[in-house]
Amino acid sequence: MKVLITGGAGFIGSTVASACLDAGITPVLLDNLVTGRAEFTRGRAFYEGDISDGDLIDRIFEEHPDISAAIHCAALIVVPDSVAQPLRYYRVNVAKTIALTEHLLRNGCDRLLFSSSASIYTAGEDFSVDEESALDPLSPYARTKMVTELVFKDAAQATPLRVLSLRYFNPVGADPQLRTGLQAALPSHALGKLIQARANGLPFRITGTGWPTRDGSGIRDYVHVWDLAQAHVAAVQRFDEVLPLDGPNCYEVINLGTGQGTTVRELIRAFESVTGAALPVEVAPPRPGDSAGAFTRTEKAERLLDWRPELSLEQGISDSLAWFEHREAVLGV
Repeated sequence: MKVLITGGAGFIGSTVASACLDAGITPVLLDNLVTGRAEFTRGRAFYEGDISDGDLIDRIFEEHPDISAAIHCAALIVVPDSVAQPLRYYRVNVAKTIALTEHLLRNGCDRLLFSSSASIYTAGEDFSVDEESALDPLSPYARTKMVTELVFKDAAQATPLRVLSLRYFNPVGADPQLRTGLQAALPSHALGKLIQARANGLPFRITGTGWPTRDGSGIRDYVHVWDLAQAHVAAVQRFDEVLPLDGPNCYEVINLGTGQGTTVRELIRAFESVTGAALPVEVAPPRPGDSAGAFTRTEKAERLLDWRPELSLEQGISDSLAWFEHREAVLGV
């Protein structure tokens, strides 16, 4: 089996590619390297370019006519940047995805796996969500994910396209074999900032402590990126079981997560338990686009994909620390 992975040189896409290789699936990577790293494509079929480039997509399928599905991981993902540059986020995440979809259909690729986001939900009183929870995205980034899903749902009704959307929150960790990991030099997420604070001997900043959670800090669903990658592989392998060609549905949503929430203060304590050292903290106001957060229930993923997370938060922290110590050998920075 062979799959096209857009954003295949990024954090999620490259890890999914590693998991595919381990499962005997051949990944073909497409990435414009705006945020992805060429180093993550070594030894893998790779095309540098834009997902909206129809001539390039045609060439990929001409050279790999046995591609049976596409995994769409390419996107801009930084919430504060989306607040400051909403038009850029809609252009890249939505408009270019529409062009990609047209190019895929033209080349006979009707299986599309969308690496989406659970940030489009509004959480219940216990901060949990499932696939039936109401949608209320609070940032332009999250809204681009929701709009893209609406486009897919409509397109799947009118074309041969079948779409399986995997929604998840906060990936942590790295490929356990350290083939790939977080490529950003200055990570925007909480664990990356914890690692930076420790390395620089600076306090970690908790942005927002007045949320209605058990300790006032935001609550998140920190799921190991390798678990997410395994879910993508399972979704590829079971695609036609979940969305049969002659079945009544052509669009399906599955949430991926740990099934439990972790507050920022709890994340700090887990980080300290892994490193064996206390970390000073300071409090700051919430950032634009921030929310109290949520976590997702995973019964549907267990039922349809036979998937459940296997790796702990502490393992994610340990693997992230190992990656940051190793990343210079891979990336040279």
